[in-house]
Amino acid sequence: MNDLSSHAEAHVYRQQGFGTPMAPQGRVALLIVDLVAGFADPAVFGGGNIPQAIERTKQALAAARENGWPVAHSRIVYAADGSDDNVFSLKVPGMATLTEDNPNSAIVEALTPAKGELVVRKTVPSAFFGTQLTPWLAQQGIQTLLVAGAVTSGCVRASVVDAMSFGFRPFVLSDCVGDRALAPHEASLFDMAQKYATVLPLSDALAAISAAEANAR
Repeated sequence: MNDLSSHAEAHVYRQQGFGTPMAPQGRVALLIVDLVAGFADPAVFGGGNIPQAIERTKQALAAARENGWPVAHSRIVYAADGSDDNVFSLKVPGMATLTEDNPNSAIVEALTPAKGELVVRKTVPSAFFGTQLTPWLAQQGIQTLLVAGAVTSGCVRASVVDAMSFGFRPFVLSDCVGDRALAPHEASLFDMAQKYATVLPLSDALAAISAAEANAR
């Protein structure tokens, strides 16, 4: 991620008290947002730095499994008969093609969910809205939520805002999220870091969690 201080407007945020550091706390989980075949394909919904995000998310997923952290995945899945088409699919009509059986809606093979990992299906940007994600995380006592996925300015950001609204501490893994265009990717990372989340590359996030766990002993 680019240094946030490189943004010309950053001093305004600092003066107004935005961007207060937030450390990890309590039990950790990983949420992987919409890393499906359609978002991996530049000819469908992909492009930009999404391929790099997928590659790095492989390491995030491996770390979560190694540490025994709960893992949740999200997919966009619309009804084949169009019965649940909505404003999201009105604005982006191609979204309605992401039905259960459409290969573009399938999670990329490298991130295939393992037994016990939650998969939520959604028809809106947030992985929390209208899904079982919130109670699933709450039942497992999660406080800190690592977030990877696509796209940074859309479904990732919407999920992060909802995560903090429900009281989780979002940690956006800046090298594990991607967007089809880099300008909204960077702007969204900056905005989330100022208002809603801690934004760190995977290696730094893992180090912060290790330090927090050591201090809690």
